[in-house]
Amino acid sequence: MSFPSACTCFRLRRAARQVSQVYDRELAAVDLSLNEYSILRRAEPQPRTLGELAATAGMDRSTLTRNLKPLIDAGWLKETRGEDARQRVIAITAAGRKRIAKAMPHWQCAQQRLEKQYGKQATLRLNTDLDALDQALNLPGADA
Repeated sequence: MSFPSACTCFRLRRAARQVSQVYDRELAAVDLSLNEYSILRRAEPQPRTLGELAATAGMDRSTLTRNLKPLIDAGWLKETRGEDARQRVIAITAAGRKRIAKAMPHWQCAQQRLEKQYGKQATLRLNTDLDALDQALNLPGADA
């Protein structure tokens, strides 16, 4: 059942929760959440500073820091210090790469399910529109 709303944010968040559930159900088979999978994928292929990883993942640094702990504890990511001792550098480990390889077929299954339910062309259009929205909102002065 759909409840009409003029609020774009509400509509995006409602759809995002449903899409996340599709991916989370599939990735549960390899004991990963979509959030964990996404962070591991963005930690590839080379080490990144915490700030770079946060920007790539579309998260603020404090949220990313909370989400990194279980991945580091599991041995899938490692944290080192950069050239500046205040700089945190995050790298994927061999175990993290194995986890990604194990999870990839489940992610692909979720992606295919979404494309089947929503339509492949509609999914491509949605991705293009979401990328354009992200870019527009990241322009200088976009929050004015």
